[in-house]
Amino acid sequence: MVFTAVLAGCGGMSKGWLTAITEHPLLAGRVQVVGLVDLDPAIAAARAAEFGLTNAVVGTDLDAVLSTTKPDLLFDVVVPGARAGVVQTGLTHGCHVLSEKPMAASLEAAQAMIAQAAAAGRIHAVVQNRRFIAGVRRIRRLIESGALGELASLNCDFFIGAHFGGFREEMDNVLLLDMAIHTLDAARFMAGKTPRAVYCLETNPPGSWYRHGAAANAIFEFDDNVVFNYRGSWAAEGVHTSWESGWRIVGSKGTLIWDGEESFTARVVAGDSGFFRDLVDIEVPPPADADQTHGHASVIADFLNAIETGRQPETVGSDNIKSLAMVFAAIESARKGQRVTIAN
Repeated sequence: MVFTAVLAGCGGMSKGWLTAITEHPLLAGRVQVVGLVDLDPAIAAARAAEFGLTNAVVGTDLDAVLSTTKPDLLFDVVVPGARAGVVQTGLTHGCHVLSEKPMAASLEAAQAMIAQAAAAGRIHAVVQNRRFIAGVRRIRRLIESGALGELASLNCDFFIGAHFGGFREEMDNVLLLDMAIHTLDAARFMAGKTPRAVYCLETNPPGSWYRHGAAANAIFEFDDNVVFNYRGSWAAEGVHTSWESGWRIVGSKGTLIWDGEESFTARVVAGDSGFFRDLVDIEVPPPADADQTHGHASVIADFLNAIETGRQPETVGSDNIKSLAMVFAAIESARKGQRVTIAN
């Protein structure tokens, strides 16, 4: 099946979406982009020209472009503050909608999106592309195998000096809302546990070029006494971590370390005596499905496959709201200076 699609929001993020749609083998011939919408028509026209979308309708009015093109899908790549209206418009026009993260600007808005999608009989899902990479999938599979024993904690460091310019530098809670959502979603996926509570300290480091909240330290409590420790900053110059963070996963039998790129070290106990027990290296298994390791393309393919088969995609709104709830609970904890229960 070839799906027709309109893409709303033709800024920098749209390039990654359109590259995946038009060039990745997973999506070859599956999506025809019939419309591009942006508040600046010149930006939309330039993006159409860049990707050879010569027959696509270009406009500034989403409602009008959807009425003209009648697409199957709406790809929502607008700024977070505009997301609620864009999603509602797409669902009203009978589109399945795939949104950029974060899902919504509040839990109430996210709950409204879930209800709107259900009422329309359409799917609304979110691009959590960083759970669709080989490293995250490999860790999930290792934890599920039981090789590390009973899961005790997940610990990650994210330290990047990212100079985006634009809306991010003026956002409230910029790290937690715009970037940490990826890491928190990955931790929830890898652990396979439900988050229950959080204590968070949010700061804006000296020299930060962001207006608010460029750094955060958070302790999340998951089911079964699993702890997730997050340390991050988007205003950390010098020695950067991977965009996927650096991870230490601790179980009752051993530990896995991942640098967020290609390096894995996993060791488990091999003896029962001595001050330090004897250890043995173990292999980190490959992903169960290589098609789920291509980031943006894998998210979009999962979305399309779900529509075709009638199942829910992995990042459907009703699931992704659980990751969003982690973010807003962390923000609330930082504001109140106390432990906060996470809504589920």
